[in-house]
Amino acid sequence: MKIGAFIESPPNMKNPYLQKFGFINAQISEAPIAGTGLFVVIPCFDEPNLIATLSSINDCIKPNSHVEIITVINASENDDACVKTRNSETLVDAKKWAAENKKAGFTFHFIDQQKLPKKHAGVGLARKIGMDEAVYRMDLLKLDDAPIICFDADSKCDSNYLVEIEQAFVKNPKAKGASIYFEHPIYGDEFQPSIYNSIIDYELHLRYYKNAFEYTGHPMACFTIGSSMAVMSSAYQSQGGMNKRKAGEDFYFMQKIVERYPIIEINTTRVIPSPRPSHRVPFGTGRAISEFQEGKNSNETYAFKSFEDQKLFLEVLPEFYKKNELSKLKDDSSVPKSIRAFLQDQNFEERIPDLLEYGKTWETFQKRFFNWFNAFRALKFVHFARDHFYANQPLKGEVEKLFDTSKLAAGAVSSNAEFLRLIREHDKIHD
Repeated sequence: MKIGAFIESPPNMKNPYLQKFGFINAQISEAPIAGTGLFVVIPCFDEPNLIATLSSINDCIKPNSHVEIITVINASENDDACVKTRNSETLVDAKKWAAENKKAGFTFHFIDQQKLPKKHAGVGLARKIGMDEAVYRMDLLKLDDAPIICFDADSKCDSNYLVEIEQAFVKNPKAKGASIYFEHPIYGDEFQPSIYNSIIDYELHLRYYKNAFEYTGHPMACFTIGSSMAVMSSAYQSQGGMNKRKAGEDFYFMQKIVERYPIIEINTTRVIPSPRPSHRVPFGTGRAISEFQEGKNSNETYAFKSFEDQKLFLEVLPEFYKKNELSKLKDDSSVPKSIRAFLQDQNFEERIPDLLEYGKTWETFQKRFFNWFNAFRALKFVHFARDHFYANQPLKGEVEKLFDTSKLAAGAVSSNAEFLRLIREHDKIHD
């Protein structure tokens, strides 16, 4: 069969995961170098500045393991010819750059997939192709497990990026995934001032949400940024690999990992994602910045009251379990009204028998419960509360409430930029 053909089960791959979930055959013909132990995967679509990203990786301090960087230059079968032309030019330039910038410890590979089926083509599928290729490369190396690191074609990183990721997994052998610290650039000459102002608000919103979610006591609070995450191959395979979503693939993927495995936050290095506007995906950073530039208010976020309600719900839940009164959650006045309405909306009462069947103790029940009330459903609650109880509020005021009721210290803060600086400092030392 021709390499690159679309198939249900690649016949040349004996790996059970690849046989069941592989999308295409192995794409890289060169044998991997012995000692390879880190794999960086970069999806690239119509990207004008890929070489700056590759250079950033190449400038990293060499870790103990050899590193393979797998870039998936991709497009849909129905994308414009001009997009494919730019992709082809990017591929030629990138290969030329890689040949001219060889460095011990680093190998750059490029996968050219510009006729992906329109039904699935997108960033999720591109990540999947690259991450599956990393799995195949590990099989060739007879490597039991190793980190697969997700990056983006418009991002950069600090020079200790690879060293810190490698050491973090060595120091935390039980960890199967990682969220890597990130900072968008918030000043400079590359973009208009309005874009930097917008990214300040957007990143502050992201950090507010993660910290407010953590404040509730939910065990699955973590950042889910596609350019700033990593997963061990064993966990990647056991959970069916990357999804093929055209956007939000990072959120859904990391949710599956954090539900089942210990994950770590790597805050000793930094990813620098681009703040540029983009309409290529229906949501995410690029789309948000585009909408802000077109007049959408960037200064609003979810009401902190929805997180306070969720926190109270999680605090009273053990007592209802202990009394075997879970069915009363939707009616009891001690439970916030927003939560009661949401539980009815989600048919929670129908879930109770299943939760109790597999939750004979509080520990087992809690695990089962959070598999249901996972990060995705918690976000659904926040959206439900926004639509029916607490409308979005000015960002600065809600961040102030978070700071006032958590371990964050603010004092007198006059701007969102200053709040962002403070919350970044908190997230850097977060444990």
